[in-house]
Parts: sequence; C-alpha cells; structure tokens
Amino acid sequence: MYQIVVERSAEKDLKKLSSEVRPRAITAIQALAKNPRPPGSRKLAGTEADWRIRVGDYRIVYEIADEIRIVRINRVRHRRDVYR
Repeated sequence: MYQIVVERSAEKDLKKLSSEVRPRAITAIQALAKNPRPPGSRKLAGTEADWRIRVGDYRIVYEIADEIRIVRINRVRHRRDVYR
C-alpha cells in the first residue's frame, strides 16, 4: 500500500469540482494507494516521476515515490487547463 499525500493546490482543485465529478475523482485518488499505475495511467513526458489518470474530462496529475511508497497528488483540473 502507498500513502496518499494531497497537495494544498490539489485540495483547492477538488473543492472547485462539481458534485458529480468530485466523488469520482476522490475514488480514483483512493484507488492509487493500492495501484499507483492503474490501467490507463500515463507517464508525463519530460518528467521523472509525474503520472496522470483520467476521470471524465478531468485529469489527476501525481508523482510516485516508490522507494518511500508515497503518491503525491499535485493537480486535479479540467483537461484544457491541467498542463498549463
């Protein structure tokens, strides 16, 4: 099991989500504790440890630290805004 650490900016992003999307995003984040590289996850180009998963039109960007078993959630934003 991995420990999930949600950055302050990601917490703010989660609060801004609609009531339809928020529970799905939280469920996806909790599932990362068991499997930080689920089917459909992608490694982001140009970074060493950044990954992303899709939740509808939203993306969850996170880092994996395998040696200390931590998944750090960085951003939860709409797909048009997440990479800016």
